[in-house]
Amino acid sequence: MKKQLRNWLDERARSFVSESGVRGDEEIARKQQLCQRRGAEIVRCTIRGQIVGRQTVERETKVVYIAHHQFLIKHGATLYMEEQVEERCARFLGDELVDDQRISRMGEYVEAPRVERERWTGERLSYQYDRAQAVRYAETWWNRHNPAFPSFPVDCTNFVSQCLYAGGAPMTGYPNRARGWWCQNGSWSYSWAVAHSLRWYLSGSRIGLQAVEVPEPEQLMAGDVICYDFQGDGRFDHSTIVVAKDQDGMPLVNAHTTNSRMRYWSYEDSSAYTPNIRYKFFHIIDRK
Repeated sequence: MKKQLRNWLDERARSFVSESGVRGDEEIARKQQLCQRRGAEIVRCTIRGQIVGRQTVERETKVVYIAHHQFLIKHGATLYMEEQVEERCARFLGDELVDDQRISRMGEYVEAPRVERERWTGERLSYQYDRAQAVRYAETWWNRHNPAFPSFPVDCTNFVSQCLYAGGAPMTGYPNRARGWWCQNGSWSYSWAVAHSLRWYLSGSRIGLQAVEVPEPEQLMAGDVICYDFQGDGRFDHSTIVVAKDQDGMPLVNAHTTNSRMRYWSYEDSSAYTPNIRYKFFHIIDRK
């Protein structure tokens, strides 16, 4: 089965580069279409698979594995490496691979309890946001969990919060989980770990970590945050951190849940994407 799976992943990797792709494979089609809209091209793709579980019932075997994609993207005169790691399930009948599907948690909505605004007394915590440190953390931990922090099945906002904290953003509100932004002593605020809560915290915080909303993604800088409402229903269900800009000045982001590095900000290649998607673009500000 390992050989069949390896051959299948090699075929998929070639299909991301080929104009024809794999007929009926929406994942490959979405990726290629996004590149075309950007004026970019996938010039090389490799996929490494690591089996993490299997279950056999009579002749049918289901193999769960981690697929690490690396895309060498050409955009204008520049080349950069985009990476994406996803959990997949391959189904075999005997030794024949008959199906392969992505196991996706992207777009799962985590219920967001009500977030309370911290009472502003006229005083603010002073801090200078170190964008380089935030990006360095995002690059170090994009495909790993830092054991110093909790981890979650839907981990995107927890990861973004860790990046912000690495950049010097101050925690406030402990131990009230509905107030402020914090993670300590084995607990955390809703805004630390839930996408919808972080979106509302960033839009109104006046004491600790603060941001201003900007209308366009190209106005963001490395270390800034994007929040995603995939269904356009007012419930934000994903968060990413900007780590770089492409040749057109558009953000490239790192994220958890589907662990991603240097991914184009719009997520039009995601299975969670819908035409109703809404974004919030937050520029983190200093308080001196």
